[in-house]
Amino acid sequence: MKGRDEIAQSLSASGYIADADLATAISLMQLLRRPLLLEGEAGVGKTEVAKTLAKVHATELIRLQCYEGLDQSSALYEWNYQRQLLAIQAHRGTDSIEDQVFSEKYLLERPLLAAIRRPKAPVLLIDEIDRADDEFEAFLLELLSDFQVSIPELGTIPAVTIPHVVLTSNGTRELSDALRRRCLYHYVDYPDVDRETRIILARVTGASPSLALQIARMVEGVRKEELRKVPGVAETLDWAAALVGLDIRDLHDAPETVHETLVCLLKTHEDRARVTSEVTQRLLGKVA
Repeated sequence: MKGRDEIAQSLSASGYIADADLATAISLMQLLRRPLLLEGEAGVGKTEVAKTLAKVHATELIRLQCYEGLDQSSALYEWNYQRQLLAIQAHRGTDSIEDQVFSEKYLLERPLLAAIRRPKAPVLLIDEIDRADDEFEAFLLELLSDFQVSIPELGTIPAVTIPHVVLTSNGTRELSDALRRRCLYHYVDYPDVDRETRIILARVTGASPSLALQIARMVEGVRKEELRKVPGVAETLDWAAALVGLDIRDLHDAPETVHETLVCLLKTHEDRARVTSEVTQRLLGKVA
């Protein structure tokens, strides 16, 4: 089992710059073989953790995107009704046809069942669990506790391998105590200037250390404004890539371009109107 520093180095080599607390949480997740619940604002890099873990382990990423109304047939399994119907018609009058059509041959795997039946443990990403409803959350408990699922026609199916499970939540609703007890927990916050600078350097080809630092400081200033939607790390990387593509080497040399390209950061009409040219100039004045 890798320690915290080794985890941080492995993540960094795959393009994800983790802080010490996150690296510790991932290290314990692997030691205890427990799911990891990542909570935080949209855009802080929660989903990217799972994607990077799949790269680190050189394994498959299986993603279940949650939404209101998500049910068992979409998340776990469903039967191939068309093939079943054809088989019933072809074997009409056969006593054993019911047993035959409710067999593995006619079972369609969905993400949760697929994750526990892989010969090599995948990374299972249960993304935005807070968007699903309480009933689905309760359904997850058997999987997260015992890593097995129940299919009435086939019985209990235990895991072939235990996947690396990452759940993410944007905090739009309170999750149950039962779900939280089954997971390790880490809150993912916006990165500080130093870490965001390192993220830019790791992910944006052509960004110089000085430009990356300026961008990180400017984004920090923008986040402190009263915005409807605070820009996340993904928006920072888009903006950095745009500036590099426009051959901007110093933000102070191109204030108009800096202001115009803030469309990469600001995603609502209200926020775009709030960050005027004067606000951009004020924020630039704080960027060394």
